[in-house]
Amino acid sequence: MTLPATPSQTVGPYFSIGLTKLITTNLTGPGVAGQKITIRGRVLDVDGQPIDDAVIETWQANSHGKYAHAEDTQDKPVEAGFHGFGRASTDDKGAFSLTTIKPGPVPSPRGTQQAPHIVAAISMRGLLKHLVSRIYFPDEPGNGEDLVLNLVEPSRRSTLIAKNVPGQEGVLEWNVVCAGENETVFFDY
Repeated sequence: MTLPATPSQTVGPYFSIGLTKLITTNLTGPGVAGQKITIRGRVLDVDGQPIDDAVIETWQANSHGKYAHAEDTQDKPVEAGFHGFGRASTDDKGAFSLTTIKPGPVPSPRGTQQAPHIVAAISMRGLLKHLVSRIYFPDEPGNGEDLVLNLVEPSRRSTLIAKNVPGQEGVLEWNVVCAGENETVFFDY
């Protein structure tokens, strides 16, 4: 007997169970330099409904603009308490939250500087290939010169730039809209 997969189970019914133990929502550690920030938001479908079992994985440089990776050969400090990788899951309202530090600028493949940003990969049930986006920071002078951000149509760039939460210093909001009119910009890697 063969049972067909339903659209909500194309990656199996245990998607979130397998990743729950790997959740890392606080990237800051003792002695880590830089401005501590919290990024919170929601993952929404085309109808604006919350996606309650998505996983957001982030990868970023430290506050000096250096990645905790052997291929980053820049002569900048590495911090033992900062690995640059985070993972958060969404709750029943599609909400997630990560605490980290604001990354420094990093070089682009063309040798120019990229604005401070965080790479975000979004996975969820029914999605066979994760979505990749970036989180940029509001009022960042480097945004205007960023190679990747300038490849995005100006009217859609706002989907990549987090927003300050009024009255909450160091808290930013960045929502992921998976499809539709206000769809977040996603990149092919």
